[in-house]
Amino acid sequence: MIVDNDGYSSNNEMNQGAGNQLYPNEPQRETGQIKGMFLVGLLTGVVVSALAASCIFIGIKFADVIQQRRVKPASTEHTAAENVVSDDTMAKLEAIEEVIEKYYYQEEDINTDGMIEGMYAGVVASLGDPYSVYYTAEEWKEMMQETEGIYFGIGAYISLDKTTGFGKINGVIENTPAQDAGLRENDIIYKIDGESAQGLDLTEIVSRIKGEEGTTVHLTIYREGEKDYLEMDVVRKQIESPTVNYEMLENNIGYIQITEFDDVTVNQFEEAMQAVQGAGAAGLILDLRSNPGGSLSAVVDISRQLLPEGLIVYTEDRSGERVEYSCDGDREIRMPLVVLVNGNSASASEILAGAIKDYGKGVLIGTTTFGKGIVQRILPLTDGTAIKLTVSAYYTPKGNNIHNIGIEPDIVCEFDADAYYDDGYDNQLDMAVKELSKLMR
Repeated sequence: MIVDNDGYSSNNEMNQGAGNQLYPNEPQRETGQIKGMFLVGLLTGVVVSALAASCIFIGIKFADVIQQRRVKPASTEHTAAENVVSDDTMAKLEAIEEVIEKYYYQEEDINTDGMIEGMYAGVVASLGDPYSVYYTAEEWKEMMQETEGIYFGIGAYISLDKTTGFGKINGVIENTPAQDAGLRENDIIYKIDGESAQGLDLTEIVSRIKGEEGTTVHLTIYREGEKDYLEMDVVRKQIESPTVNYEMLENNIGYIQITEFDDVTVNQFEEAMQAVQGAGAAGLILDLRSNPGGSLSAVVDISRQLLPEGLIVYTEDRSGERVEYSCDGDREIRMPLVVLVNGNSASASEILAGAIKDYGKGVLIGTTTFGKGIVQRILPLTDGTAIKLTVSAYYTPKGNNIHNIGIEPDIVCEFDADAYYDDGYDNQLDMAVKELSKLMR
């Protein structure tokens, strides 16, 4: 997956339902790492024996550790040649465990398993890359279920807000607990079950919101324009997450919305295209608003149903090795195309939007996209855990890397949230219909 996010993790909640309904601005799922995420290539097994060894603790006195092992203060000038696991780090871990066991005031709160998992997570977090994450065995299992379109949660897409660092609702799935509770796109998650969400990474935010079916999560929400925080109790349930919605609009305009690029998305998109073409569509609106990304292979396969012959996207790793993904053009779309994007369109959705723009195959309408131009690979470890690691950057067909920049639309149109939530009027979609009608003349 393009693991997102991305600010996105595809640990956003889940994607909205497919079918013949129109749901503007509904992005990724609670998968929070998630829900903008790049999973690239085959999953690779990695042996964890070296790190596992660092989890064996021997009780010795702190003073003895300093004396016998000569534990040195942490240096900020490590070189790439130095190893994390060494005699010094082993000794210091033993010393830290000894001190905690001897002096921590609430002995019942000491959790050795939690310490071990936290240590692994800390190694990855030290990279300072919000898209590189360590997954426990449980978190990895949940992620694999999410790519199949089923998970337990509230039915909201979540990312990290660039400005505040808090979790942000990217979108809400139709007919889910999140919608029933009144959650909206761009709501900021201030507290989860009464505890501040400040400083939590996307994985932790999502894991706290998700839970067993029938249980309740209490969210404290900051919403721009409200005088005070909003308090919401949301009951979790199983969310089935079709990732493509479609319908026919007036004047033979087809509408297809892709909420996320998961394993199931390619077939869903093919079915949607067949449905709107069979209904006589003479023009197409492709809605990628608030789509956090997802599977690289999925977005490439969908691109091959729209683009002319040529390059779709290419990646480059730290060694400069380039991998290209191309299209034979056999299924190039022949009808006028308009693509809706916004600031929550990220990662894989930017690959598709960027290629469409580079080839001049459609008109982009909305606001500048998120700007996630890097790729993560998920590496499962042999003990059932996994690491998501940023491994390369990606480039549009014309060689543009949009990381931290985004893609500018051809026509800028800010979303009128008040009109949408008050009256159901989607001004961006209305602009797309008007522009597409011009192209269809």
